Amino acid sequence: MGDRIENSPYRFRMHANDSDLFLCRSPPLAADAFNLLKKRIDEMYQVNLILDNLPAIRYTKKDDYFLRWTGYPVGIRVGVDYYVFNHLQFTVLVHKYEEANVARVMGTGDATDGFPSTGKDGSGGAAGSSGWMVVGFEVVPCSIKHNPDDVKSLKMYGKYPRSIKCDPTTVSMSIKENEPIVYTYEVSFVESDIKWPSRWDAYLKMEGAKVHWFSILNSLMVIAFLAGIVFVILLRTVRRDLTRYEELDSEAQAQMNEELSGWKLVVSDVFRAPSNPMLLCVMVGDGVQILGMAVVTILFAALGFMSPASRGTLITGMLFFYLVLGILAGYAGVRVWKTIKCGDHTGWMAVSWRVACFFPGIAFLILTTLNFLLWGSQSTGAIPFSLFVILILLWFCISVPLTLVGGLLGAKAPHIEYPVRTNQIPREIPPQKYPSWLLVLGAGTLPFGTLFIELFFIMSSIWMGRVYYVFGFLFIVLLLLVIVCAEVSLVLTYMHLCVEDWKWWWKSFFSSGSVAIYIFLYSINYLVFDLKSLSGPVSATLYLGYSLFMVIAIMLATGTVGFISSFCFVHYLFSSVKAD
Repeated sequence: MGDRIENSPYRFRMHANDSDLFLCRSPPLAADAFNLLKKRIDEMYQVNLILDNLPAIRYTKKDDYFLRWTGYPVGIRVGVDYYVFNHLQFTVLVHKYEEANVARVMGTGDATDGFPSTGKDGSGGAAGSSGWMVVGFEVVPCSIKHNPDDVKSLKMYGKYPRSIKCDPTTVSMSIKENEPIVYTYEVSFVESDIKWPSRWDAYLKMEGAKVHWFSILNSLMVIAFLAGIVFVILLRTVRRDLTRYEELDSEAQAQMNEELSGWKLVVSDVFRAPSNPMLLCVMVGDGVQILGMAVVTILFAALGFMSPASRGTLITGMLFFYLVLGILAGYAGVRVWKTIKCGDHTGWMAVSWRVACFFPGIAFLILTTLNFLLWGSQSTGAIPFSLFVILILLWFCISVPLTLVGGLLGAKAPHIEYPVRTNQIPREIPPQKYPSWLLVLGAGTLPFGTLFIELFFIMSSIWMGRVYYVFGFLFIVLLLLVIVCAEVSLVLTYMHLCVEDWKWWWKSFFSSGSVAIYIFLYSINYLVFDLKSLSGPVSATLYLGYSLFMVIAIMLATGTVGFISSFCFVHYLFSSVKAD
């Protein structure tokens, strides 16, 4: 996530405006350094600065409104020339507190190192003696032509010989091989009415709330349409058929049985165990765990417990909830296994182990591969080896035991009894007009339709470094997605049963899980059209690797929703049928 922090050489004194400060002079640019700098400018590298836990914010004017960015670019290319931003104009917004103690208590650890006090005794830490709080941090990058000879005798933080006028609309410091670059900065403190608790508002203000509402309305239309179909199925078809069926005496029933068509013909096969039952149980268990983690994390974030002001809480929260919900995964996986095996819980240990290792194993494989790529290209984005060890220990010491405990509870819980008996000889499935996998693949478009607008904002947040804070909207979208997945799978299962296709277990999983295919295609589309600045095969591989990881998680979660809704529907449907 780019959350590791290094100290920068910029020095501010609380409430002391400084201008024309000399920072440093780089050595003459050797050929490789010159080429690397040009490459970084082409790749639109950003510099992100933090002051007292607030990221530096940069405003650019577009037409008649301002765009907010965090950080500033390393440089800019104009024609064939490359220019570097070597002068920074900082504006620090401060709020005065009457009680110095209040300010001192509320200051965070980062600022204590950053702010020498202007008081005589030099003691004051973050707040200084007058009780000033940092409530905003803005930066304007400029490219200014400095003469390297002017600063030969200057020390760091010395006064630059000439006055510097920062104009962000023009650039003049072009980079050339074997020439040094001189860096300068200025800082001004501005009193502000912004109070300490609301200092993050500028970052969390999300434009385009209308777009989110449009996305939700769009999802509600899809839900209403599907709910109508489900309602018609349950009310008209099922109820009407059952009342007709139950009103007849046994002879007429036998006669009607011969004339029966559709779902009642598969009554003796509908609960026949699926192929690869173990894998289905494992995927359902992992899906329950991922879905539970998503719901709980987004709910907490929507309630404001995971503010971006405290770095890394979202990732930490996701990991924590995932580990704890292992107990639910083991329970769900083993319960489904026991149901398929008609109450026999032998093999629950194997199911629990596989649930504990299936998704984390895939995640571990993808992340290790990507990490080797990052290590190979000497990137600071690589996960340190120590953190890898910690993650493996968390997995084996917390997640696996909890999953096994959940499995034990699932093995002890009563299995779900089937309402009808299954024949020993499977019924032949009549030839279908269309291949059933075509329907299953097509079904994914409906859940994707409810999701894709929000997906754009999430992608921009992850890959473009924009702050995403509309967790309330995201929670609504997640609930709508769950409802759509359940409805889509239910309708498709009913369609399959109507054409006497009793192999519904896997189809119900993938009819809603196939949304993952469309999300992956959307990721590729986003890479091609929105991330044009992404450079080289390593970056593209990283992007696709992370996308694949997310898509597998989404497939397991949405597939589980579809499977559970279909199972409940089929159980309800056949529990009201009289069968010999």
